[in-house]
Amino acid sequence: MAEPRLLDASQPAESWFVGPDALDLIFGANVLHITPFAVTEGLVAGALRSLRPGGRLVLYGPFAMHGVLEPESNQNFDASLRARDPAWGVRDVDDLLRLGEPGGLVLETVEDMPANNKMLFFKKGPALA
Repeated sequence: MAEPRLLDASQPAESWFVGPDALDLIFGANVLHITPFAVTEGLVAGALRSLRPGGRLVLYGPFAMHGVLEPESNQNFDASLRARDPAWGVRDVDDLLRLGEPGGLVLETVEDMPANNKMLFFKKGPALA
């Protein structure tokens, strides 16, 4: 088993690319809402380039689900993030799907977690033709 490695999604996926089909799992916790959307794009692009078929991208944090951000405390949190930095904010699962599905990244499971967070489990399958 390989050792865990740090991947910087703020850099182009090519800069942290570890080889096709090289990774079984990429995990990110409390990252996407406190970074510009380019980091979300970079994380998904890197996952598509580096995960083996059947590999997983697992994300933890606050997420809107199909345009709905609940509860009110998450709406307030999102507003406070955007007030600090307009590039920040709670991301919507639809944006992740839009970025990942053409390359074969499919959302398999969403688990509700404490403090109004979610755990998103994506699996890499074949790219859509």
